[in-house]
Amino acid sequence: MIIDAHQHFWQLSRDDYGWLTPDLEPLFRDFMPDDLAPHLRQHGIEGTILVQAAPTLAETEFLLDKADKTPFVLGVVGWTDLAAKSAASDIARLAKHPKLVGLRPMIQDIADDDWMLRPDLTPAFEAMIACDLTFDALVLPRHLSQLRQLLFRHPELRTVIDHGAKPDISGRQFDDWANDIAVIAKESGAYCKLSGLLTEAGKDWTINDVAPYVAHLLEHFGSERLVWGSDWPVLTMAASYETWLDMTVTLIPDERALQAILGSNAVELYRVSET
Repeated sequence: MIIDAHQHFWQLSRDDYGWLTPDLEPLFRDFMPDDLAPHLRQHGIEGTILVQAAPTLAETEFLLDKADKTPFVLGVVGWTDLAAKSAASDIARLAKHPKLVGLRPMIQDIADDDWMLRPDLTPAFEAMIACDLTFDALVLPRHLSQLRQLLFRHPELRTVIDHGAKPDISGRQFDDWANDIAVIAKESGAYCKLSGLLTEAGKDWTINDVAPYVAHLLEHFGSERLVWGSDWPVLTMAASYETWLDMTVTLIPDERALQAILGSNAVELYRVSET
């Protein structure tokens, strides 16, 4: 079973996507299940994890409604205000929906790099653990030290690092990112998503630009804790769905490892059914 563990839907008329502006012309339109379905059929992908793209409860409810009506969506990673006094009860309420599998604060857009370490977020992280939800860490390389501390505080928090922490591939920045990501992989049980890398590689990327980053993630997280995702439709800014999937197959030639990364790891990470 192949699972796309990171994709988005959005509807512009909802008007809560602050980052989605007309200058992002290829993305500035609605992307809905009927747009993704042909790609899934073409490549034999049987399920997806639908991930939030706006920091609002309204969008999370929108995504859960879409998931209820879309059989290929196996789970939703939503959003709620982790700093709210009601965060623990809000998380418990959302977790009652059978397709809510995780939460994702948009840490990359928060001005305070230490935000995730705030004491008032502790009840929210404890509630996520209690509700068996996955924490999608949308972080940048500069956040990896703080993420390491957070995971030390909450070793039971099932965590996945989105997009390999978005290394600056186009700027050929490798060493600091590589050291920090290796430490997290060694010291915690965190997973990492093999997604979003082409977007960070710039418009003139080649497979050789991306290969060292993929190799590093594979070396340190192993085939057991890497999870493949398309990041569609953001991916379309850099490449086609087919290109990224084919590149993954090329860069991970071991069949058993590839099978885990393309499917079974997502089942384990998000606790979704394979049927």
